[in-house]
Amino acid sequence: MASSPILLSRLPKRCSNTMWQRLLIFLLVSTASLRVSAQCECLWQGSFVDVQHMADLVIAGSVIDGKGNSIDLRVDSTLRGTPASDTVRVWLHTANYCRPDAALFPIDSSWIMALYRIDQLMPGGFNPSTPNVSYGRVGDYFLSSCGGYWLELKGGYASGALIASPRWVREPKMTPVLLELIAAYVAGETDADTLLQASREDPALRELKLDTRAFLRGDEP
Repeated sequence: MASSPILLSRLPKRCSNTMWQRLLIFLLVSTASLRVSAQCECLWQGSFVDVQHMADLVIAGSVIDGKGNSIDLRVDSTLRGTPASDTVRVWLHTANYCRPDAALFPIDSSWIMALYRIDQLMPGGFNPSTPNVSYGRVGDYFLSSCGGYWLELKGGYASGALIASPRWVREPKMTPVLLELIAAYVAGETDADTLLQASREDPALRELKLDTRAFLRGDEP
């Protein structure tokens, strides 16, 4: 935070060291207060298995565009809920909203997200001068940062704060879990213990299983 030229212009030309020290302390305290007020404050609500049921929409998709503090996510698979179209806009961090930064979700990356629908505009949540930076439009969605609300997808396998992850740890050490297995959990067709076992499976053993299946299907030469 830069010193105000108006404030400094009103000071006597000859200021004592004590006056300058008091001014400096005032500016530092004011800056710290502004930074604190802009920070998000929320409790950790749990891993994906703990929070996904509270969300309005759970989807797997790919980022196709981004602007300001929002991204457009192409819906590749719907795990729960009914998106209005095959693309949803997801609003992310700005001001003191408890959401992850848009920079975490580059174009062409793929994710599982548990999203909340924006049903009403918050007071002061939209500034016509900065339409691409706001709380979000009614009918769109936002992604919370207060739990394991997103998992990264690569090659059909998801990793992240899926289950039994430490608080605020986004990338715990784990074996990536098949998207179909996570979808089965969201649909109530399997249980959390199955997910936990899959996340702790020996990666080498999993690769051996996949190779064996491919061989039995005749995929191997």
